[in-house]
Amino acid sequence: MNKKERLVAAIEQGTVIDHIPAAKTYQVASLLGLFDLDTPVTIGFNYPSQKVGNKGIIKVSDKFFTDDEISRLSVVAPKVILNIIHDYEVVEKKTVETPEEIKGIVKCNNPKCITNNEPMATHFHVTDGILTCHYCEKEQDISKVELV
Repeated sequence: MNKKERLVAAIEQGTVIDHIPAAKTYQVASLLGLFDLDTPVTIGFNYPSQKVGNKGIIKVSDKFFTDDEISRLSVVAPKVILNIIHDYEVVEKKTVETPEEIKGIVKCNNPKCITNNEPMATHFHVTDGILTCHYCEKEQDISKVELV
């Protein structure tokens, strides 16, 4: 696609989150706190994509995400592409990968787990899309998790 065919305006500095499954676009924006930012944010969804069918795209001016924020993103939309923009050019592209451990993002689905009964952060080990609670060892599929 050439530059004059862009579907949304280019940004000078910031991050473009691309290849979000369309249905997850607003969840990603909410998870990253984008509705609370003072900088321009462009959210588009249902754009055609060869990778994911219909995709969402989010452009965030003057914002670069921390590793913690990216870990949160990987839970709801693994494999999205982050494009880091400086002077209207992509200077770095990275595919979001789910980390081996996830802390404080996902709720344990075991009602008896200590994390559901005491004020403490959850902690999961991730193996092939399965989250195993560090405390009670209950397993859950990453695609069916509830966020904290």
